[in-house]
Amino acid sequence: MARVSTYVNFLGNTEEAFEFYRAVFGTEYIGTIARMGDVPSNPDVPPLSEAEQRMVMHVELPILGGHVLMGTDMIESMGHQLRIGNNTTIMLEPDTRAEAEQLYGALSDGGTDATGMMDMPWGAYWGVCLDRFGIRWMINVNDPQ
Repeated sequence: MARVSTYVNFLGNTEEAFEFYRAVFGTEYIGTIARMGDVPSNPDVPPLSEAEQRMVMHVELPILGGHVLMGTDMIESMGHQLRIGNNTTIMLEPDTRAEAEQLYGALSDGGTDATGMMDMPWGAYWGVCLDRFGIRWMINVNDPQ
């Protein structure tokens, strides 16, 4: 089922922030907190330090009215910089690959920082762009078949 959520990025304190939000909203995480160290290593990318491996790769917390807040840690050693424009993203999870392509094409038209839509190691069809108005959008189809 399609849903819209908000994705927030932090510079090493995602877990602290989400523990705060969990207390504020009185809800529990959806699934477990995925860590950077849970991702298979890539020979083209330098290895992460032990501290970076413990950082949050992905967390989901329901807040109000079915809305889900998602988060991740950015990694400074990989050149990630936290700034207005990449700290908050509207996350769209359409039901089909075709719908994802349509949404991505429309939102990225005239925008910047577009990755294109691609198959990801977690089994999703995914892409991100900054639209022409400076709003960051992430599109993720969990079961692209």
